[in-house]
Amino acid sequence: MNLSLAAPSAFRGNLFVPRSRCTSCFEFDLRFQQSIASSHSRCRWSSFKIIRNPRLSRGRGVACSFAEPHNGSNDKEKEADKYGETLPLEDSSEGSIPPPVDAEQPIEFSDENKDQSDVQNLDSNEVASGSPLPGVKPQKLDEAIKIPKEAIEILKSQVFGFDTFFVTSQDPYEGGVLFKGNLRGQAAKSYDKISKRLKDKFGDEYKLFLLVNPEDDKPVAVVVPRTTLQPETTAVPEWFAAGAFGLVTVFTLLLRNVPALQSDLLSTFNNLNLLKDGLPGALVTALILGVHELGHFLAAKNAGVKLGVPYFVPSWQIGSFGAITRIRNIVPNREDLLKVAAAGPIAGYSLGLLLLLLGFVLPPSDGIGVVVDASVFHESFLAGGIAKLLLGNVLKEGTAISINPLVIWAWAGLLINAINSIPAGELDGGRISFALWGRKASLRFTGVSIALLGLSSLLNDVAFYWVVLIFFLQRGPIAPLSEEITDPDEKYVAIGVTVLLLGLLVCLPYPFPFTDETLASF
Repeated sequence: MNLSLAAPSAFRGNLFVPRSRCTSCFEFDLRFQQSIASSHSRCRWSSFKIIRNPRLSRGRGVACSFAEPHNGSNDKEKEADKYGETLPLEDSSEGSIPPPVDAEQPIEFSDENKDQSDVQNLDSNEVASGSPLPGVKPQKLDEAIKIPKEAIEILKSQVFGFDTFFVTSQDPYEGGVLFKGNLRGQAAKSYDKISKRLKDKFGDEYKLFLLVNPEDDKPVAVVVPRTTLQPETTAVPEWFAAGAFGLVTVFTLLLRNVPALQSDLLSTFNNLNLLKDGLPGALVTALILGVHELGHFLAAKNAGVKLGVPYFVPSWQIGSFGAITRIRNIVPNREDLLKVAAAGPIAGYSLGLLLLLLGFVLPPSDGIGVVVDASVFHESFLAGGIAKLLLGNVLKEGTAISINPLVIWAWAGLLINAINSIPAGELDGGRISFALWGRKASLRFTGVSIALLGLSSLLNDVAFYWVVLIFFLQRGPIAPLSEEITDPDEKYVAIGVTVLLLGLLVCLPYPFPFTDETLASF
């Protein structure tokens, strides 16, 4: 019961009711007491309430309202018992007695206005939105999603709390409610406590997110109906589309390892028998790509993350741009995202480096291998550094050398892994940067990476096609994690940083000369 009270001095002593009215009213001196009752009083009640009288001409007021149980009395007695006392609370001074309300003008109160007010308050507190969280698309957008006022009050009073997340305000947010407040204790432990309470109260009806507000970088809690988080369905079955992309990728991998056909792509259809010459190189590069994807799936299974079917992207230049693999459920936290995102490049880099080292050490099977100019190793800091370390003085500027073709095949696999390690959008590198430094930093990395790729595309057609692919297919945003506040463990941070550094080493050119004579001339 809410009362609007005047100054405390107005309530020294009891408020007496004139004897001309019902003598069974209560007095109010910060508590209710029964007044001097008349033995002749016929007023009985089954309920008592204090309500505001909107008809009073002088400010605010309260009135005693009585409801007499049905006892067979005549209508006049019931009508008399309906009238209440009205005492103005404003403009009162110490020791003053408020004037009585004219008994000839009884004031009747109805619950109709109160009910309408309650409905209006309920409607105003309902939060409705048809938009999903960023990166998650709903199956249906034709119905508004509402969280009723009663559920919001339960969330604030029984799900959140002083020991986890103290709510200070709430706002509509992407199909649910965004709660602002103060996070208590470690984010991961608080999230587990809140999630358990949420499940106890509502089952699986709602989903909790503990995120960082981009406006002030403070923790916020978001609760949304799970119906907004349904995965998007596609008209074409995933396996069919992935198979089609895979067949084209096999063709481009074969084509990439047959130099005679690369100069005239149209002649490929008249010389399909030549594609078999590209089979060894295609198998090596495909093996590196397969190990890359296997690393993703093994890490995802261990972390409880569901991955979609990989879509291999064909490329005329290097055989393939790797694979696009969707995350089909909500990732629990940044550490799990880091494990899944980094596992693929780590597996691909490991196999690629091993094969690259074997290519430099093993002589060509035919005694000739592949003849290349030494300057080609200036295109990669990693490949150039390893070549200089293992070949020594054999590697000279302007000199052609014979190498095992395994070097070229492994190098292509490393380059594909490095491209996927670019910290942009939903690439492996973009997910790694998100897991390491948060959403705001990953957005900045994405912008810088796209800008640098755009500049590089003026000189390199591979960069041009890749920036187009990122911009239209992999730009993001990354779907929200259940809990985005807790930083990953240091050992996983080291792995993530290693992946990003290896990507740079593969893509950046080798700036140093290969011979001492050239070095002395500088």
